Amino acid sequence: MSDSIQGKQVEILLVEDNPGDARLALEALKECKMRNNVHVVHDGLEALRFLLQEGTYGGAPRPDLILLDLNLPKMDGREVLSRIKADSRFRRIPVVILTTSKAEEDILRTYDLHANCYITKPVDIDQFIQVVKKIEDFWFTIVKLPSE
Repeated sequence: MSDSIQGKQVEILLVEDNPGDARLALEALKECKMRNNVHVVHDGLEALRFLLQEGTYGGAPRPDLILLDLNLPKMDGREVLSRIKADSRFRRIPVVILTTSKAEEDILRTYDLHANCYITKPVDIDQFIQVVKKIEDFWFTIVKLPSE
């Protein structure tokens, strides 16, 4: 387990506008071996408000990991990613793109914007849950993350 998260609850920000996908991700993360606290926001502007602790997110914790969909209302995931990675307060937070898009253009663009990885959501429910579990396992068991 990463030293930066050992002994504390893991904070995950899930940016997902599809209620079904958000529910599946929450179920998968509930079954994971680490204690985690998942915060769900449904559009890009809400994600930035959460990170900046604005409005109703005044006491929001700093996420240890962000799971970001690309096709979001109000502000798409590409713009959210660009703003996260341009801000020195947030650029070290790992951002996992979790989207239905298989477009090479999206893959290249998000890596150019410094996404930490790009995962296409499986259509199969069981595979989707397995992917989310593997994301959690990789980022919080194998990888060494920097402390804030």
